[in-house]
Parts: sequence; C-alpha cells; structure tokens
Amino acid sequence: MNRKDAGFTLIEAVVVMAVMVILLTIAVPSMASLLERQRAANAMTSLTTQMAQARMAAITYRKPTILCPSSDGQHCHPGGDWSLGWMLFLDRDNNRRPDPGDDLLRVDLQPRSQHLRLPGTRGRPYLRYLPDGRSAGTNLTINVCNRQGEKLGAVIVNNAGRPRTERPKVPTPCPG
Repeated sequence: MNRKDAGFTLIEAVVVMAVMVILLTIAVPSMASLLERQRAANAMTSLTTQMAQARMAAITYRKPTILCPSSDGQHCHPGGDWSLGWMLFLDRDNNRRPDPGDDLLRVDLQPRSQHLRLPGTRGRPYLRYLPDGRSAGTNLTINVCNRQGEKLGAVIVNNAGRPRTERPKVPTPCPG
C-alpha cells in the first residue's frame, strides 16, 4: 500500500489538533473583545439616531418631543436606565409623559444586547427637545457599559440638542 493512500497518522492528527487549540485560544478572547466593541458601537449609533429623529420631529411638528427610557412602551422609566429600551413621543400638553392624545413616534424595547448597561445622567431622566430643536437644561450623558462595570463609550447631548459620542482611551469604571 502506498503511503499517500494510507491517510493521516495519529501523530499528524494530534499535531493538527494542538495547533487548532492554540489558534482558538488566541482568537476567542480577541473575538469577544471585538464583539463587545461592536455591541457598544451599535448602541451608541442607535441612540444618536433616535436623538436626531426626536430633534427633527420637534422642529417639523413645532411641538416638544421627548425621548425617554421605557420598559413597556407606554410609560417613561423614571430611573434614567436606558438599558431596557426607550420611546419617542410628541408632548403636546407639556406634561412630559405620553398621554392618549400624544403621538407615539417610536418605541424600541430591549433594543440592545443583554451584555450592556446604559445608565443616564442622574437628575435628567429623559431628553426633551423644544420646537426650535434645542434641548434646554443640563447636558445629558448616556454611558454604555459592559456588565463588568467598564465604560465602553458615551452619548452626550449638549444644550443645543446635538448628540456626540465618545470612547475612553483607557479602561474607566462606569459611572452610575
């Protein structure tokens, strides 16, 4: 029988398996880190998109709009935790909560991965845009954090109503 027709030897198979294990050991942590960064980038992009939509709706309809954290799509969550989702509505009567007559523009429940936490600025439980597109009050910061308590990024809205994103250069603890 010719050696080429015999197939792999046990030693060859063990060497190939050892090389595969070494490569997987190196690749899996890198892939996990990449996946975590992609989840954070997706959450920040989604938030900035919703904020731009809220600002555009306020200007278009000439009515205040509110983007607030929500876990049921009907009430704003007062704690400032954006992890469970959010909703966008026109606030025609300026009471800062959705009423049956208000136009519910968008609801995103559990839009992000369960691996992320999205705590917002204390004392600023929602984002309110005025008809001229401003977001009066203090700046709003929504941090994007992993479950280990590390800050992966943040979405910051200034008083002019413009959101921006930032990522820490070195690992920092998640505020809130």
